[in-house]
Order: sequence, then structure tokens, then C-alpha cells
Amino acid sequence: MASAAAGALGGVNLGALRSHNTALVLDLLRTAGTEGISRLELAERTGLTPQAVSKITARLREEGLVAEAGRRASTGGKPRTVLRLVPEAGHAVGVHLDRDELTAVLCDLTGAVVAQRGTPLDLGAGAETVVERAVREVGALVAGGGRPGALLGVGVALPGPLDHRRGVLHRVTGLPEWNGFPLRDVLARRLSLPVVVDKDTNAAALGLAVGDEAAPFTSFAYLHFGAGLGGGLVIGGAVHRGTRTGAGEFGHQVVQLDGPPCGCGNRGCVEALCLAAVARGEPAEAARVLGVAAGNLVALLDVDLLLLGGRTVAAAPETFVRGVTAVLDERARRAGAEAVPVRLASGGERGVAEGAAQLLLAPLFGRAEG
Repeated sequence: MASAAAGALGGVNLGALRSHNTALVLDLLRTAGTEGISRLELAERTGLTPQAVSKITARLREEGLVAEAGRRASTGGKPRTVLRLVPEAGHAVGVHLDRDELTAVLCDLTGAVVAQRGTPLDLGAGAETVVERAVREVGALVAGGGRPGALLGVGVALPGPLDHRRGVLHRVTGLPEWNGFPLRDVLARRLSLPVVVDKDTNAAALGLAVGDEAAPFTSFAYLHFGAGLGGGLVIGGAVHRGTRTGAGEFGHQVVQLDGPPCGCGNRGCVEALCLAAVARGEPAEAARVLGVAAGNLVALLDVDLLLLGGRTVAAAPETFVRGVTAVLDERARRAGAEAVPVRLASGGERGVAEGAAQLLLAPLFGRAEG
């Protein structure tokens, strides 16, 4: 299966594309959509010289990433040639390794999903079993995706904590056997493709930031409540991972001293309390507890927006939005401040997998990498 994935690599020179100026041009081409944008507009909006823009776009056309989209009337002189991004010229795979299921998507350069797969997964079954399943699913996804253009690589998102820079897992909550496992290097070797590994919440937050989900805000928190509870932070438009890439362990803040034990070893963690409430059939209580923890986060970081996602939230979306909003509104009234809005995140159950694909795509466009 690995050879099928590796064989999809085209002739795009990725190293030549990863420059600041090229990223500026590519991002404008991406946001322009099918209508395209002229070289003059690219120069005006990037601050680059027309000559620099011409060199960059010529190289992008040679690589097949950019094509002409017609001509546009000019206020003077001959009509301007309009350029557009070619979405199908490149793809990235995003894989979400949740505790009990695997979701994989194949995305084009715009982030649009062109193929997807899903299968049950036991993250506690051991590294060898999980890696074998991931390799098989990626191979099948790429093989069934119609032989895509250049495959930029595979982004993998799973519960933390982990070292994003090295792609090494730490003591995944409840699964200490993963501690120290070099997931990135093992998968890269098996797939013969570039691999990036990140926490599920960071990947989802990246996908939301690139998709301008929080516009016009540039700082927000994404709270993911699925099989566990975690958070992803976007500050100033970039994902905030922290010095040791461990930021966002939202579910393991203690909100009840001497509360029930949590898989992380502490007691009274918000994750343990929320999961227990859901198990009792009390989603409104889970939403209230989530709201208390979210209020702590807002008070600490002063973010502009809270986005909620994950399959537990998706099972009772109005209950969770209403419950979290009520707590934040009450805190804001007591402080004489404006309440932070709470919204459902887009993407549904494949939002993390789509964000994982953006781990490869976003750097090409200079977007949301911290």
C-alpha cells in the first residue's frame, strides 16, 4: 500500500515553493478562487515588484500549480491576463487517529475533501497494530482517489501530549505505552512520504484558522469534546503550541479538588467530570462544567471566540452551545464585560482529519503556523 501512496508523487519541486514570497502569491491565488487574479493585483497586494511576481507565477505555471483563467478588462492598455490556482495539482492526506476510530481524508490544494475513509480503531492495541492500520488506510485512500497530482505528504492528528516538532508521542492520557514512540519517522519510512504529527485539537484549530472560520477574529479557542476533551489555541492568527508544543491540554485542568480520578493521574479534571456527566445521560451538566473550564480559559487568555466541536458536542449541539454560553454570559455580567461568543465549529466529525491535511497544505500558503 505504501508504494501506491508514494507513486502518486508528481514532479512538483516542493522545496522551491516553500518561500515567503511564493507563499504570499499562492495564498492570494487560493483566496481568489476560480475568478482568479492578475499579476498586477498580485504585485499591489503583496508589495512585490511586478518582475518578482512574474518570476514566481512563471515557476508556478511550470509546476502546473497555476493556470490562466481568462482576461480581464483594463482601465487602460491591453486586457490583463488573470491567473488561478489549480486545486487538483496537489493533494495532502489528513489522518485522525482517535481512541476508537480512524478517519482519513484526501484534500486538494484548497483544502476541499475529494475522498475519505473511516474505520474502527483501538488506539490502545499497540503501535505496530495502529501503524499497520494507518498505512493500509492511507494507501487505499490514495489509490482510490483517482491518482491525484503531487502528494505533499500525510498529516496525522491524535490525542496528546506529544512533541510536534519531532513527531514523538509522550504519555498519551490513559495509554502510557505510546510514550516515546517516534510516530512521524515510522510512518514516513513506511509510506515513503513526508509526515507531520500534531495533537488532534491543534490540527482542528489550524483547519479552522485557515478556513477563516473565526473571521474577523484572529484569536480563538477550539474545544474538542469527543472520546476525550482537549483544546486548540489560535493567537494572532497562528496556532499556539507552546515552547514544548504542549499547549492546549484543556481537559486536564483541575476544577474540583478531590474529585473523581482522571486517566491522567489527577483528580477532578474537567475531562473526567464531563465524561462522567455524559455517561449519566446529563449533557446539560457536562455543558455547564465545560462552561466553567471555558470561562477559566477566557479569563486567562482573553480570546475573542470559542468554537465547540467533536462528536459528543455534535450529539447535542444546542445543549452544549447554550450551556457554555450561559456560564460565560454570567461571568461577563459580574465583571461588567462583553461576553465571548460561542459557536459550533464546522467540519463535523472529519474536522480533525481535514485539519491534519492542513499541516501539509497551510505552510505552502504561509498560513496559521506558529
